[in-house]
Amino acid sequence: MISDRELREVVRRVVEASLPGGSDGGATPPVEPASPPAAPPAPARGGARRLALGADHGGYELKERLKPFLLDLGWALEDVGTWSEQAVDYPEIALKVADLVAAGTTAVGIVIDGAGIGSCMAANKVPGVRAALCHDTTTAKNSREHNDANVLTLGGKLIGLVQAQEVVKIWLATECREERHKKRVAMITAIESRESGRPASR
Repeated sequence: MISDRELREVVRRVVEASLPGGSDGGATPPVEPASPPAAPPAPARGGARRLALGADHGGYELKERLKPFLLDLGWALEDVGTWSEQAVDYPEIALKVADLVAAGTTAVGIVIDGAGIGSCMAANKVPGVRAALCHDTTTAKNSREHNDANVLTLGGKLIGLVQAQEVVKIWLATECREERHKKRVAMITAIESRESGRPASR
């Protein structure tokens, strides 16, 4: 993807070439636009600052309305769909987001469906994923601080835009730092590892 700097350079060259005398004809150089919009920070290695985002038809509207907010927070987005309010299966969307997080392609993920419950269940079937359904800032902070959640699920039909923005902002800003919480997260991982060889139950 072309960067803002590269894009501005291309525009500058095109404008100069169209001026009388060409780019070296002594014409006044074009003025750079004042305060161009800042691009989101480039993702660091390991998927840092990159976020997987997905929704089914029940969460499509909220997904689209959250995208500019997430970009303003400095996150580069990997939008896996869906692209309209036509019905789709939420487990497929949740799996796409969860796979990106589990692979380390993105640092975290957000999945939105009608209630947020089904996507949470589906995402948590992927090893390495700790998905949490959050509906307020308290649950958002707790899921990160205590459980090191790496996927957030939201109920697009149950939460408004302003509240969703508050939840997302707190969730993304909170980290799991205390050793007592990290120890319990390690216990969750150990359970996952032990159970991974078991046949699926009905």
